[in-house]
Amino acid sequence: MSVLLEFTIRSDQFKLGHVLSGSGDMRFELERIVPTGGHTMPFVWVSTERDPNEDLPRFEANMRESDSVQELLALDRVDDGGLYRIEWEGQPEGLIKGLAEAEATVLEAFGDRNWTFRVRFMDHERLTNFHNYLTDHDISVHIIRTYTFTEEGARRRDFGLTNEQREALVLALQRGYFDTPSEVTLDELAEELGITKQAISDRIRRGNEKMLRPLLLSSAAR
Repeated sequence: MSVLLEFTIRSDQFKLGHVLSGSGDMRFELERIVPTGGHTMPFVWVSTERDPNEDLPRFEANMRESDSVQELLALDRVDDGGLYRIEWEGQPEGLIKGLAEAEATVLEAFGDRNWTFRVRFMDHERLTNFHNYLTDHDISVHIIRTYTFTEEGARRRDFGLTNEQREALVLALQRGYFDTPSEVTLDELAEELGITKQAISDRIRRGNEKMLRPLLLSSAAR
């Protein structure tokens, strides 16, 4: 039976987090990890609450100057950020290598200086192997909880939204943002929450994606 693990980790405890943390006040979300040809290539969403036309080029320059990064490829661009593929210089190591060796599926991973991971393992044996890998390599994580795939079914009613995403979606729904025509603008919603227009746009977009993905993709696979 598959088992899920939620944990947090400081960015300085794994290579990807350490490299990204040098990019300033930005937020990162791990899209997926693809092992290929002995290398592990992470796909990362990068977002900023400031001007993306200034922050993203600076992020790209910092990453390409890093000794740990062999190649950075920009794959997509949205209002407040973009999707990147990162190829490491040399063999993968640390947390990402441990996840790859345990054949884990990263369901969710996000952070800046501190990261939160939600990971699925095919069975308890692979989870144990991952735990042993962390111990052997002195990688410190804070385990939030472990639970089975069956228990995840009940959790899906919450769609895995962050508190900020839920707050933004509820406010947008209450104020009529999704009505046609819309009764409120993003600027007005952002002002009410005391955040930028880009920030609330990001929370609504990512919140919608989290709710739609399990509903639409699971039904499409039937």
